Amino acid sequence: MADVNTSKEQLLETLKSIDTQTLIVIILIFLIAYVLARIITTLLSKLSEKTSRSGRIKVKIIIPIVKFVIYVIAFYYIFGEILKIFGAEIILMTGLLGAAIGFGIKDLFSDLIGGLVITFEKPYQIGDKILIGNYYGEVTDISLRATKLITPDANTVTAPNSLIFNEAVASGNYGAPEMMVVIDLYIAGESNVETAMKILREAVVSSKYVYISKKSPIIMLHKALPFYTRLRAKAYVNDLRDQFKFESEVHTRTWIEFQKNGVRAPQLNVLNIPSMEGNYELGIKSTQRNFGSNTGGLKNSK
Repeated sequence: MADVNTSKEQLLETLKSIDTQTLIVIILIFLIAYVLARIITTLLSKLSEKTSRSGRIKVKIIIPIVKFVIYVIAFYYIFGEILKIFGAEIILMTGLLGAAIGFGIKDLFSDLIGGLVITFEKPYQIGDKILIGNYYGEVTDISLRATKLITPDANTVTAPNSLIFNEAVASGNYGAPEMMVVIDLYIAGESNVETAMKILREAVVSSKYVYISKKSPIIMLHKALPFYTRLRAKAYVNDLRDQFKFESEVHTRTWIEFQKNGVRAPQLNVLNIPSMEGNYELGIKSTQRNFGSNTGGLKNSK
């Protein structure tokens, strides 16, 4: 007990002996790292928006790595200053830091570890459309503590990086500029399915947002149910940001042609559609069903 008290007294004496200049150096190192990371992030983000759709993704991928390198260098110099101050007492400092992490800042520490995992394992990247927990949107920034998303409603969501340890992550494009979009339409059971499928396919193929290649074909499906028929089109968009524009255009053009050709919608009471008023979570789940990846499905990782 006496040894512990002695160590604490030595630590207190060391803290009292810290001069102002050393504190200023440590603070300056941290501020320089923070400002430099922000400047480089801003410049790379602006540069990425001026390049092609594939170039935008490639440029944004390196942003988290650059920020990580800057902060590692900063922490190296800060630790060097701390080592000069405490010397032998650094072991006691490590013990106190461990206690602080355990009792006070464990969530922050978990977020920092999550940031490192995201940076190097890449379950998702800047520019991806992801669903993590109840959050869905385009990843705009990955810092050591949190990930920022822009939702379809243009809201900025800051999700803690520690979610990566507890929630499955679904990536709609996983680093690719193209993204699969799944469009479902429902028609009355007595409607002509062949005509409806032809109209839907034509609307998809002729869209200015669609992306078609050997690896990214258009897939048309239909499923006859007791009182109605579900039509499904799976296609890729040129740019993941055009997901909802693509859906809207295809829906509008298809239903206009349906009306001209006598293809009717089923009765609403047959579909039993739940009320969406004020239900944001249902909107998230609906969105989850309607986006995929460059391999034809959602990419999931823990």
